[in-house]
Amino acid sequence: MKAANRSGHYAQASILLHWLMLLVITAVYAAIEFREFWPKGSDIREEFKQWHFMLGLLVFALVWIRIGARLVWPAPAPLAEPAWRRWTAGLTHSALYLLMIGMPLAGWLILSADGKPIPFFGIELPPLIAPNEGLAETIEALHELGGTIGYWLIGLHAAAALFHHYVLKDKLLVRMRPAG
Repeated sequence: MKAANRSGHYAQASILLHWLMLLVITAVYAAIEFREFWPKGSDIREEFKQWHFMLGLLVFALVWIRIGARLVWPAPAPLAEPAWRRWTAGLTHSALYLLMIGMPLAGWLILSADGKPIPFFGIELPPLIAPNEGLAETIEALHELGGTIGYWLIGLHAAAALFHHYVLKDKLLVRMRPAG
């Protein structure tokens, strides 16, 4: 049974994982966007795609560690604010977690259905499904839609944190700041 968190701050492990995942997710998006600067089939474009795949799978691994950390170290009590804001925050966080699980899983399924290797920092992961070109195209379309939704959700999450910090001045953002 986990103890209640009365400190008003997140555990340092949760804070570290939050900001680490921000960096990794930023790198995932950067890798797939930067590949567009080079012609199809070029070595550097393929390298960016490989980094996109590997970092995406790292997000998949880290999100499970983050969920485990949340079970061990509970979040601080919610701020006293209107129910609609707590509900919206919960919905946004749930959608972000769905994306952090679903997007890498979709990427793994795309590579599997395309019959391509699934690289993960020097090892090759097993395919999840048999090759199926039509299925790969369908999942890829959903993956691209998820990427666009991710941009909006991450922007909404950041804007809400900044709104709390600069407009409401309610210390919400401070709760996720590293110690020191």
